[in-house]
Amino acid sequence: MWESGATRPTLTNRAQLASLLNISLGDVLPEAEDVAQQLSDDLQKPTSMNIALRRPQMTRAQFFAWAQAQDVRYEFDGFQPVAMTGGTLRHSTMTSNIHRALYARLQGSGCRPYGPDAGLATIGDAVRYPDALVSCTKVPDTAYTIEGAVVVFEVLSPTSGRTDRIVKLREYRAVPSIRRYVILEHAGIGLTVFARADAGADWTATALTAEDTLALPELGIEIPVVAFYENVDLPEAGAETGSDGTAPLTPPPG
Repeated sequence: MWESGATRPTLTNRAQLASLLNISLGDVLPEAEDVAQQLSDDLQKPTSMNIALRRPQMTRAQFFAWAQAQDVRYEFDGFQPVAMTGGTLRHSTMTSNIHRALYARLQGSGCRPYGPDAGLATIGDAVRYPDALVSCTKVPDTAYTIEGAVVVFEVLSPTSGRTDRIVKLREYRAVPSIRRYVILEHAGIGLTVFARADAGADWTATALTAEDTLALPELGIEIPVVAFYENVDLPEAGAETGSDGTAPLTPPPG
């Protein structure tokens, strides 16, 4: 999803992705170690304690009624609406690729991909709108949220890293039905896959790159990682990237 913030690092190979999973939060985030320590402390606090420190401005039902009248898309963090600003063409193409790959492999299976306008209820009254999710539970067309989500996908933007890697990682863990959370890098071919065997288990993380295949045993399908990056114009390896994850323009000679 899309929020304001700092540029995410470019990850172009397995070693870089693996290192991302093993280094401290301070290395992952654009802020310094003091921010990382604060985030670590926050993650250790019980959810009920965090909720008690803030007073919700509206309920989930009030959010849905309010959001229908807005021209801009919003998520709901359980306390207040959070605007979802527009993304790049690259983000849109990658999201379309996810849905295309899922639809092609799930036909006749009883499972269906949704998003990015399908809501997912998480912690408390919070509602997120993943770039894609899959549910094998029949959902009425009039529903605001999807029940029984099994797999969730988020495409990183240059500014959404903290939310997608930390905030939503914790929120999606609170949804009992979710077995796999897949984060797609936006500035290079690479996935970070968080999986668990059951609702009470902790996430296990795996890094995938261009030569790998994403296995989704919960759905009985597999998808080559490169399928998510079809028709995506990525910067060349080693090229300097701008704040939008694209290579800066080079002025013509003389």
